[in-house]
Amino acid sequence: MPDQTQTPEPAGQVSDAVRGNWVDRYAPPASRPYLRLSRADRPIGTWLLLLPCWWGLALAILHDGQPRWQDLWIFVACGAGAWLMRGAGCTWNDITDRDFDAAVERTKSRPIPSGQVSARQAAVWMLAQALIAFAILLTFNTAAIIMGVISLLPVAIYPFAKRFTWWPQVFLGLAFNWGALLVWVAHTGSLHPAAFLLYMSGIAWTLFYDTIYAHQDKEDDALIGVKSTARLFADQTPVWLRRFMVLTVGLMAMAVLSAMLGQRGQPFAILAALAGPWVMGWHMLWQLRKLNTENPEACLMLFRANRDTGLIPLLFFAGAAFL
Repeated sequence: MPDQTQTPEPAGQVSDAVRGNWVDRYAPPASRPYLRLSRADRPIGTWLLLLPCWWGLALAILHDGQPRWQDLWIFVACGAGAWLMRGAGCTWNDITDRDFDAAVERTKSRPIPSGQVSARQAAVWMLAQALIAFAILLTFNTAAIIMGVISLLPVAIYPFAKRFTWWPQVFLGLAFNWGALLVWVAHTGSLHPAAFLLYMSGIAWTLFYDTIYAHQDKEDDALIGVKSTARLFADQTPVWLRRFMVLTVGLMAMAVLSAMLGQRGQPFAILAALAGPWVMGWHMLWQLRKLNTENPEACLMLFRANRDTGLIPLLFFAGAAFL
């Protein structure tokens, strides 16, 4: 007899979604395809977009030593904006990749290739999310608004990058870490070398985690001609990931020093902030030790673990603010 205690999977569930997620369990059925387009059932991407924003805010506060009440709104707005823009970006990605997704085992269950929504319906949903995010952006200063508009360029290019370069993860990094620059400007009104260093650190981190992620699809990608760093690096992936780890930690440490030296006199605050990238590096090293590029489930687990990787420096930056 079949196991009567086993709960059937909800209709339309995406294959790599977190099992038992709130979208599949509680969201109204009519809304589920759209929430799946936004990856609301797979929250890790929102975290990976949000955390560089919060890094930028925390480091900007440490730079000038003057937290303001406005920073609380920036903090909250980053959360809402990251959710919306990640959703809009993923919807755009699914529209442009709908033919590729239909040919890849892991992605053929996504809403467009599985027939849950049409490309036109997805485009309307994408526009709605982007407009709400733009309304939030308008609450920032003029320089930050301009930065937000410019960010649309790498977002628009990223889905096509895998067609013309072996390094599409670079374009993802350019888009996903832009918030570090934008939020720095939202707090201070101008850019600073520390913001650029933090941005480059985030790009190196993206190359680290998204190369791991891309190893899930490398066989299907090879069949359909899609490029990625996972295919490019192949057996040399651990070597390249170590390089990205060193770049991530080194550039973030340089960002901390650039932001804080000469601005604050408390050496313990600087040391506390520097501990953030150092501990982050240990977490990335743990991932390298667990890495098995031939095991898609292990790659997905490590990819999702990068939420904690990114939270580590944020916690140390926040702690440094109280020293």
